[in-house]
Amino acid sequence: MALRGPVSCLLRTLLSRSQKQQIRAQSVAVLGAPFSRGQKRRGVEHGPKVIRDAGLIERLSGLDYSVHDFGDLNFPHIEKDEPYMEVKFPRNVGAANKILSGAVSRAIGAGHTFVMLGGDHSLAIGSVSGHAQQCPDLCLVWVDAHADINTPVISPSGNLHGQPVAFMLKELQSKMPSLPGFSWMKPFLSSRDLVYIGLRDVDPGEHHILKDLGIQYFTMRDIDRLGIQRVMEATLDHLLARKQRPIHLSFDIDAFDPSLAPATGTPVNGGLTYREGIYITEEIHNTGLLSAMDLVEVNPMLGANPEAVEATASLAVDVIASSLGQTREGAHGSNMEIPSAKDDTEQLCL
Repeated sequence: MALRGPVSCLLRTLLSRSQKQQIRAQSVAVLGAPFSRGQKRRGVEHGPKVIRDAGLIERLSGLDYSVHDFGDLNFPHIEKDEPYMEVKFPRNVGAANKILSGAVSRAIGAGHTFVMLGGDHSLAIGSVSGHAQQCPDLCLVWVDAHADINTPVISPSGNLHGQPVAFMLKELQSKMPSLPGFSWMKPFLSSRDLVYIGLRDVDPGEHHILKDLGIQYFTMRDIDRLGIQRVMEATLDHLLARKQRPIHLSFDIDAFDPSLAPATGTPVNGGLTYREGIYITEEIHNTGLLSAMDLVEVNPMLGANPEAVEATASLAVDVIASSLGQTREGAHGSNMEIPSAKDDTEQLCL
């Protein structure tokens, strides 16, 4: 029987690690969010399709889960969406995230571990806020080349995929103007409940926010200096030492070096190696506390050739599967049949 609602969040935190591994969520909900208005490059809306085409559902079906693929959300297109304070497409981004937030809340409430396939990283506003409706004590691990913590006032580009964290943080509430499309959104996360991993392209205003709020972050230089094992020990100690609580992992594929993930919109040289990225997800899985995750910014239109697109999408599958328990010692992939969704009472109205 699937765990339900806040009870599932509570049980994740109360059980011993061995018990968590035994009862780990029996079901995974996969939901595509084909959305690109948080940035200027078209094509990222096709991310969910290419990740599925790279074998995601088949891979997850071999990990002892019941896999529920709920397809892709449909987002309205709002024609009249003029910039507001230089912020581009605020009404479209706000509306899409409101829809996503409700879908995530329902999936977590039904007892699933949730996987969101993006789409651009502005979607984390809806994904993390929907998760927080069910698990208000969650913590957030943000794996990305970028901090995505610009406010509408300081954003150099006006693109909302560079601003999602600012919408979440209670400490930034006074610095956030009322954007059209976001009246539904209230900040829910404290700065101490967030850790960044992989940063290497941070805007000056973002750097000031990180320092001013005392947010824990690890740049690529920190990873070079400390090693990924110590970085993960420090991350999990920071987030879980006071109490065990559900983890939301928000993973931008551009955290990896562009040699590994070329089909993405804002690549930055000097990123994570394959081994570093997978180690991050393995350690998060080993806590037994992963409750939801995002995999965003795979853009098949930006691959130089089909091989580049395939490499990026396959890497996304590896990240998700590793987060959910695939080990490097085990078999790679599976020919098992996908478990069908349970009866209609288990279905979500997404």
